[in-house]
Amino acid sequence: MNEKPQFSKEVRQFQNEQIEVFFRKAAPIDVPEARYPGFKPGTTVLAKGYVHEKGALPLPIDILFERDVAVTLRDGTVIYTDIFRPVGGTNLPGIIAWSPYGKEGGMTLLDDLPGRAGVPKSAVSEVQKWEGPDPAYWCSHGYAIVNPDSRGAYSSNGDIQAFGGQDGRDGYDVVEWVAARDWSNGKVALSGNSWLTISQWFIAAEQPPHLAAIAPWEGLCDQYREDVARGGIPNAGFCAFVVQRMRGKNRVEDVPAMLQKYPLMNGYWEDKRAKLEKINIPAYVVASWTSAIHTHGTFDGFRRISSKDKWLRVHNTQEWADYYTPQNVEDLCRFFDRYLKGIENGWEKTPRVRLSVLDPGGVDKVNRTENEFPLARTNYKSLYLDAATGILSPGPVAQEAAVRYQSDDGKGQAAFTIRFDEETELTGYMKLRLWVEAKGADDADLFVLVQKLDEQGKVLSPLVWNRPTPAPTGRLRASHRELDEKLSTASEPFHTHRREQLLIPGQIVPVDIGLWPISMLWHKGQQLRVLVAGYDPVPPLLPMMAQPATRNKGEHIIHTGGKFDSHLLVPMVPR
Repeated sequence: MNEKPQFSKEVRQFQNEQIEVFFRKAAPIDVPEARYPGFKPGTTVLAKGYVHEKGALPLPIDILFERDVAVTLRDGTVIYTDIFRPVGGTNLPGIIAWSPYGKEGGMTLLDDLPGRAGVPKSAVSEVQKWEGPDPAYWCSHGYAIVNPDSRGAYSSNGDIQAFGGQDGRDGYDVVEWVAARDWSNGKVALSGNSWLTISQWFIAAEQPPHLAAIAPWEGLCDQYREDVARGGIPNAGFCAFVVQRMRGKNRVEDVPAMLQKYPLMNGYWEDKRAKLEKINIPAYVVASWTSAIHTHGTFDGFRRISSKDKWLRVHNTQEWADYYTPQNVEDLCRFFDRYLKGIENGWEKTPRVRLSVLDPGGVDKVNRTENEFPLARTNYKSLYLDAATGILSPGPVAQEAAVRYQSDDGKGQAAFTIRFDEETELTGYMKLRLWVEAKGADDADLFVLVQKLDEQGKVLSPLVWNRPTPAPTGRLRASHRELDEKLSTASEPFHTHRREQLLIPGQIVPVDIGLWPISMLWHKGQQLRVLVAGYDPVPPLLPMMAQPATRNKGEHIIHTGGKFDSHLLVPMVPR
């Protein structure tokens, strides 16, 4: 029988606010499903040719495996890390893979996923941490791999933190600890994807002196706006799935409970928005257009960090497969060799931006070189919604009209379409301006999806793991429509989420809905369709996750034409 989670809370200081923070008991580590080998400090030599699991990559060199090495953080908390380094190796740079997922075994393995997420077993040694760098490769190239169980995870002391300032400060302490080892050359990097990327934004923003480079490989940088409350609409299903699986001896920060308690922006949520402008070290950033959680934050991270030496590569597959693809590992090694070993290998000549342009139904263009992102040559074009015809018009619509749909039946939506008469590339950020009214409610949760259609109207979606993956998307709760004028741009609205502005009967209000970035090609005769719905038209990230709980009831009415300049702003790239 499953035990009910045990909840507790304590007051913590966030800037000038004292906020009650909720915790729950972490999942146990002493059960088979934890896959935890136990607390076993010691040192072992993994000999050249060692095979960790049948079919895995044999180790190419002798590797010294130090297990459960204690690290004391600035507040006296002791956490434990594993270290892999070449036997006899000195003057080594260290690469840290920071997460609470388990440095051995842990929450997830590639074998848990269909087709191992596209990563052949023979491609990795299987001694790597989940979503982290493979010691087999990196040790054989003169690096040490450091895999901490962050605060509270497994046998590490304290409570598990969900990103934020505390996690950043802990990472700072471990970076400096690694740099002081007798085998270290004093230079440290961070690597890995998902959580291991998100933590990089927060650790690097603390500016540890010996952190020489980062390699964020897909990860959000604002937990409120990009994960649990995108557009102000609570949707903590995936976060709850992760929190429930966190394992340790103490507690885990209960982010879903915090969202329920604090649905508006406050100091707690501000602490979970990385201070990217404080990052000024070299960065190799990898993104995709199709991640349901990571897309926006990865591009935002690349754009907002202050580093003069930064590179962006955008792939067209999935982050795990991309991370372990041999040529990508070698590319990252060239980057680390330049900034952690000082090798003059010509890395600086690498194009600053390499894009994938998606062409569902056709052939994607991969690694197209650019000088910047967003592209300086972008021509922003407004396509005006016409409720009378369901068309997106290239010019303003003179006649006022309205379209309505039932907002709470799980299928109500409005659609607007344009057919392109020439090849059209859209690369960058879209924004949908809507004039909306809610009949029978004082709020409206709006979900937006832009689709590519073929000449006959069939949907053409990007494929990830051979499954259609709708993109780009956007969403907004109408009462959260207030903009931060300093941080908003013509194509990218930034909402404050500090207060609610509820609707009154008959009130028609403008709302600006930002869509996550995309690069996609439409051929002559193909169509772009924008859907506006009262439900999320994109399937949940995991099958067991529920759709977002909306406030919707009654009808949504979208007004267009005349004084109602409802339009989709699109980033057209000249041919």
